[in-house]
Formats: sequence, structure tokens, C-alpha cells
Amino acid sequence: MHTDLPLEQLRSYRPTVAEPEDFDAFWAATLDQSRSAGGPPRAEPADTPLTTLAVDDVTFPGFGGDPVRAWWLRPPGAQRLPCVVEFVGYGGGRGLAHDRLAWASAGFGHLVMDTRGQGSTWGGGDTPDPHGAGPSYPGVLTRGVEAPQDYYYRRLVTDAVRAVDYVLTRPEVDPERVAVAGTSQGGGLALAAGALHEQVAAVIADVPFLCHIERAMSITDSFPYQELVAYLAVHRGAEERVLRTVSYVDGVNMARRITVPTQVSVALMDPTCPPSTVFAAANHLPSPPTVEVYPYNRHEGGGSCQWERSVRWLGGVWSGDAR
Repeated sequence: MHTDLPLEQLRSYRPTVAEPEDFDAFWAATLDQSRSAGGPPRAEPADTPLTTLAVDDVTFPGFGGDPVRAWWLRPPGAQRLPCVVEFVGYGGGRGLAHDRLAWASAGFGHLVMDTRGQGSTWGGGDTPDPHGAGPSYPGVLTRGVEAPQDYYYRRLVTDAVRAVDYVLTRPEVDPERVAVAGTSQGGGLALAAGALHEQVAAVIADVPFLCHIERAMSITDSFPYQELVAYLAVHRGAEERVLRTVSYVDGVNMARRITVPTQVSVALMDPTCPPSTVFAAANHLPSPPTVEVYPYNRHEGGGSCQWERSVRWLGGVWSGDAR
């Protein structure tokens, strides 16, 4: 059922969300450090029965130079490809290459980034997170959450930016047509990569997670946001430190920095990423985004229908006719 604000209020919902004074300096230093670490990326043909698409098994340096796995799919022999860098949802990993055929089949280069330390809830992952985190509630949302420099999502957001760095090294990619996309956690990472990477040309964030986090903690009983609530129920004096840490990755603060065409989708019955949290980010974008609203859907959002809308919307971006 609808449990959040009415749609007419959601469209104008633009709350004040705390932003650390050193937000930009924090991310600039983090990315500079990671871009100077790690060896060169590696790519080799994937062992897959697919015959109509070219697929590489990629390893690129992410946060601190840590190796991050990815699939790189594209039409064989194509040049000057538009490209989509995709980030996956909470608990998932890159899965198998044949799980991810749609974007490349539609004529795009498609990088599917694995998610460090996840991939054992669904999808399957191949990238460890080698960093310690201190006490945390099961899941990744509270790992290192009492200090921004130790926070899990500092590492994951950096991986997302470095994934964009990687596709820009591919000779078959048109560097003027690189988009980032994802659903739920992946949508939150798309907002972050769109904010932090100067060569991202478009952002697609479907039912994005990590937006207006403090509100989400108070209006939904669903996980993953309830991981933060459960943590604070035990660590009773940590609220100020925790809220400051998550503000460095909040999608509202990222959205303020996105200057390229952006499409956001929202489901009005979504208990996982409540619609007001999604609109909070969308309404802070400097330029009005395209917002696709699904009144009767939960966290699945628009599903395959939304993917088709995204392909057509992105084609409009590249042609200068996005609406």
C-alpha cells in the first residue's frame, strides 16, 4: 500500500540533508589515492558459450588498487560504441555473463561491475573486500560506519568511479557516450559515479538506494536500512558519527553535483527504498531529471519495462532529444 507522501507532495519534496564541509575534498583525495594505486587492468576472452556477443572477463584496480572483477560485453567488431557501466543491487554480484545480454544486444558496450564483498545473496560474486571494518551488523551497510575513511561504501563508490575509468581505456568505446546505470544499490552507485566522474555523460538510477538515508531509517522497517537501526540500537552513543559517515555517500549530496542528463525511476509502494527518499535525490539535481513513476509497484519498480524506457531515453540523450 502507499505509506509515504502523496505524489503531488513527492514531486516538490526537497528536504535539507546534511552535507559535510569537506565532502568534495574527501572524495577528491580518495579518488586520487586510488587512481595512483594498483597495476594495469587485465582482460581476457571469457569462457562462455555465447556466440553472438564478444565477452571479456575483466579485472581492474578499484579502491586502493584492490582488484575488482567485471564482465565486458559488446557486439563483435563494433567501434565507437556507446557504453553503459552497470552496478548491481544489494547482496548481488556480477553473476554469469549470459545473465547480462540486454545492453550489448541493443548495440551498447556493457561493463557489469562485480560488488566487492557481496554476491552471496544472489547473482554470485568474485571480488573480495580485503579491508577490516570493526563491529558491524550482518550485511555491509554498517561496515566501518563510524568513520568515513573506514566505511565500506567509500570503497564501493571508488570502485564504481574506477569502473568508468576502465571503460574509457577501451579502444572500441566512444568516450563522449558513457552512461552509468543501476537498480537499488546500483542506482545509488550510478548517482555517485555521475557526481564524481567528469566524463560520465548520462545517469540512469532505478529505485535508488542510499538516498536521504536518515529519513529512510525512520520510515521503513525493511532491510537494508534497518541494518543501521539495529546497529544504533546496540551502539547507542554512535548516532552522530554514523549519520555523518553516511552523509558522504548519500544520494542527495551526490545528486547536487550531477550536471548531465539523468533518469530516475521510483515505485510508490516500495518499502525498501521509500519514494520520498528517491524524490529527495531527484529533486536536488541541478537540472530536472526524467522521473518514471510506477504507482503500484514495490522494489521491483518498472522491471523490464523500465529497461526498455531507459534504452529509448538514452538514445534520446545521444541524439539530443532526451525528454
